[in-house]
Amino acid sequence: MSEKTLDAELVEQAKKGGMQAFELLVNRYQQRVANVIAKFIRDRDEIQDVAQEVFIKVFRALPKFRGDSSFYTWIYRIAVNTSKNHLVSKSRRIQNTQLEFEEAESFANNEDQRNLDTPDAVYARGELEKTMAKAIDALPGELKSAIIMREVDGLSYEAIAAQMDCPIGTVRSRIFRARDAIDQALRPLLENESMRKQNVR
Repeated sequence: MSEKTLDAELVEQAKKGGMQAFELLVNRYQQRVANVIAKFIRDRDEIQDVAQEVFIKVFRALPKFRGDSSFYTWIYRIAVNTSKNHLVSKSRRIQNTQLEFEEAESFANNEDQRNLDTPDAVYARGELEKTMAKAIDALPGELKSAIIMREVDGLSYEAIAAQMDCPIGTVRSRIFRARDAIDQALRPLLENESMRKQNVR
């Protein structure tokens, strides 16, 4: 199960108000976001403050995220802009002005970045990926094909309708039912993860 597919499912759940899903997205990307901010800002406390601001912006803007780019590319751009705005507000010179948005994809695919995940985060992601893979495999053929074409292949509803030779409304229904089945499979894991964090605190 690819990271893009897992991100897409977590984003869909977060859009529906699933705070556990959003918390997991934060856990997956907080270190990478901090690394981006650190290219502009040196003070650790400031980096944490800006990172918190980034994720507040991400949460508020999440309903507008359409998946045209990867989730990390999108959040990377928010991190860069927030960092620059922070420096401007502090009347400080913006460093590393040559940093381009295209670097986001290379960061997202950089194994060194993934190695910064904590053991707990790696384990939780592994469990989610296995559960999601099983949930997708268990879907009826038409639902499975529709969700894979949408979330893995990134096809539009129109393209899926053409490939499946059915109306767009049918495609939307199949994808909705597929996501609902995946949500049901993932919910116990997300709730357990949330409970574990509360107990740790």
